[in-house]
Amino acid sequence: MLESHKNTANRRIKLGGAVASAFCIMLGAGLGCSGDPSAGNNAGAGGGVASSGGSAPAQAGAPASGSANGSAGKANGGSAGAVSAGAGNGGSSATGQAGAPAQGGAGNGSGGATPVGGAGGSSSSSGCTRELLSTTLNNYFKALAAHDPSSLPLADTLKFTENGKESKPADAPLWKTAGALKYVHSALDTETCMSASEAVVPDGTTDIPVAVRIKIVDQKITEIETIAARKGDYTGVTSNTTALAASKDTIKWEESVAADKRNTRAELTGWMTKYFKQFPAGVCNTTSTCKRMENGGGSFVCGEGASCAASSSSTVLNPRLVIADVETGLGVGFTLFTGGHPDMHMFKMYGGQVYAVSAILSKGDSTGWD
Repeated sequence: MLESHKNTANRRIKLGGAVASAFCIMLGAGLGCSGDPSAGNNAGAGGGVASSGGSAPAQAGAPASGSANGSAGKANGGSAGAVSAGAGNGGSSATGQAGAPAQGGAGNGSGGATPVGGAGGSSSSSGCTRELLSTTLNNYFKALAAHDPSSLPLADTLKFTENGKESKPADAPLWKTAGALKYVHSALDTETCMSASEAVVPDGTTDIPVAVRIKIVDQKITEIETIAARKGDYTGVTSNTTALAASKDTIKWEESVAADKRNTRAELTGWMTKYFKQFPAGVCNTTSTCKRMENGGGSFVCGEGASCAASSSSTVLNPRLVIADVETGLGVGFTLFTGGHPDMHMFKMYGGQVYAVSAILSKGDSTGWD
């Protein structure tokens, strides 16, 4: 895993330069870039199977509470420090690693609160419960397998996309070919009343990785965003639906995090925002055992091809939408990844450290929500 370097504060991250090189390596060989995985505080794209639960050992650096003006998000990764709640939260702080940039800091280039541009902006959480989100998800996959959305509480204003293309659900390719759900793990965000799921769904006779985001307003489904990763859509790594399903037991995505190990919403969304905006130099606080996978494929060290050196205010990837499930420690981010790939990333965090990152990517010129 790559170490942070103080002198990278003056380095502009450009797709045409060093980042483009990292991207090319990733797309050609599943992020098989060289790097020192021993540092344990960086991560790259994608995600993977990590060690199961348990508390993370404290690292050098003291916990820091949130900054009322979000200025903590500007902290550089050169000196020993801690994860800050940021975004004016001031909630529970998590133990950070030496040299890890503080998170949070709404609106700055290396951290920040949940973006609301594009889809999924603020939503009243009144009446939104985990049970509502979970039940709606179950009903969604049943309707998908039946190729009939009529049983779902769809709003008249529903917006639906599959791989960035807008349509009615019944007209989308997967709604015509899907079989019964084989596997799913989900983040449930009651504050925005959205769910985000990574699933294995038959597409005809072939099982494929599928990402689904559902938004509910006043008990009605108003947004459905789907990423269906078919063969050839993403060439960085070969899809592995078996490994994606097996990650339930190793990562324990939906297992609740103990109260004293939970990270705040600002910490979860701040980490994901920094990941995208400064990729591959803005990913910190991952454990030495953290692994990543892409469409279920690969089992890479999280810091391979990445570093923890972000200090620029430039944006490499647009974090269009970031949501969080504080109870289970799941953060989820959406972007259009380099090369034209609608992309949903999910990560598991507790005790201030990230234990796994998983991405589902397909092919498309747009996410359909930008």
